[in-house]
Amino acid sequence: MTDKTILRALKGEVLPTPPVWLMRQAGRYLPEYRATRAQAGDFLSLCYTPDLAAEVTLQPIRRFGFDAAILFADILLLPQALGADLWFETGEGPRMSTTTDMAGVNALKGKDDIHDKLAPVYETCKILSRELPKETTFIGFAGMPWTVATYMIAGRGSKDQAAAHKLKDTDRAAFVALLDKVTDATIEYLSKQVEAGCEVVKLFDSWAGSLKGQDFDDFAVEPAKRITSELKARFPGLPVIAFPREAGDGYIGFAKKTGADCVAIDNSVSPEWAAANVQKDGCVQGNLDPSYMITGGDALVQATKDVVAAFKNGPHIFNLGHGITPEADPENVTLLMETIRNG
Repeated sequence: MTDKTILRALKGEVLPTPPVWLMRQAGRYLPEYRATRAQAGDFLSLCYTPDLAAEVTLQPIRRFGFDAAILFADILLLPQALGADLWFETGEGPRMSTTTDMAGVNALKGKDDIHDKLAPVYETCKILSRELPKETTFIGFAGMPWTVATYMIAGRGSKDQAAAHKLKDTDRAAFVALLDKVTDATIEYLSKQVEAGCEVVKLFDSWAGSLKGQDFDDFAVEPAKRITSELKARFPGLPVIAFPREAGDGYIGFAKKTGADCVAIDNSVSPEWAAANVQKDGCVQGNLDPSYMITGGDALVQATKDVVAAFKNGPHIFNLGHGITPEADPENVTLLMETIRNG
């Protein structure tokens, strides 16, 4: 029997106080993070410098005592390891070289050729598995193939993922080949994270909501099922959290269809709806609106209590509906933790 509350919730246990961590809990809202990032020089250097990546992963654990730490990395490190060029434009986010046809897919590296580039990430995992408090669960992660592919196809993030949808609809063979390549590489990448000490893996499908109908089943559900089943075959008992953001009704049955132990939900659905429709199949993670981390006050306290109350009859990991933003006030995170833990 583990004393790690998140592992207990992932096994289906209903706990009197939900365990809690926050997406992007290591980030720019923390002054100590900004200092370490300045020391690294730039974002990618921070990701690829194990001592510093481990340090920023530990910072929110020291400050707030979250029940889990999530590896500090980025979902675009994997396509970079596959051979895509990756850089960050100040104030604008990531930019990548594009992969838009079968020749481009074929030019990418194979799944077994990614590890030299990603070796610093695995070293970060090893450091954290030694240095995290014994009660803190260590979560590894990767982006899901559809979401990763949207960046690889467009060369940047976009609001509607139009370039990826266009390739899907006009050159299905190249699109499917790209997703298959990313899926295979993701399995190897996450396997190395687990071997280096991660106890849980989370699958981030940030743009799952733009997939509709059969496309959602083919390109959100099926890759999640394939990755989850292969990881569980390699690592029996490994818990998997899946986050098909803005899936709406697609959240219903997602855990059963994919084999995931927990479905993370965004704040476009209500906790009450998710409790009735998603939590019946197992653990749910979520789903406070991240804006409360900026505004704080009594509204934050009440909204936090409402989320806890909605999910109290089933297994629940408290989190936000999306990542904490740079404008968040650390004092509001402290208030959040006090509200959850002191009722």
